[in-house]
Amino acid sequence: QVQVVESGGGLVQPGGSLRLSCVVSGSIFNIYAMGWYRQAPGKQRELVADIASGSSAVYADSVKGRFTISRDVDKPRVTLQMNSLKPEDTGVYYCNARNYHQEDFWGQGTQVTVSS
Repeated sequence: QVQVVESGGGLVQPGGSLRLSCVVSGSIFNIYAMGWYRQAPGKQRELVADIASGSSAVYADSVKGRFTISRDVDKPRVTLQMNSLKPEDTGVYYCNARNYHQEDFWGQGTQVTVSS
């Protein structure tokens, strides 16, 4: 089994910054990709950023230049630094871990609200 736990999130004003962290535990030896997805009210879950072993990070067009995903080399942890936040970034952010069997594991989600 794989457990995915997020931390961070909260309320921030437009233009502000937040940092999300995610730690994976359990059967992690097959995990090769980790990333962040988000779901706004009334919308489908969408990819925000993803990083796989040996590959460059992938970002949604809407967050390029503002968000940065990083993954620890020696720990099953991934962070998402979010700068210049906009109201449209509001939503529940989910951490994802994927193994070589293409199984997806999800965290419980953390709320990010960008509002003045």
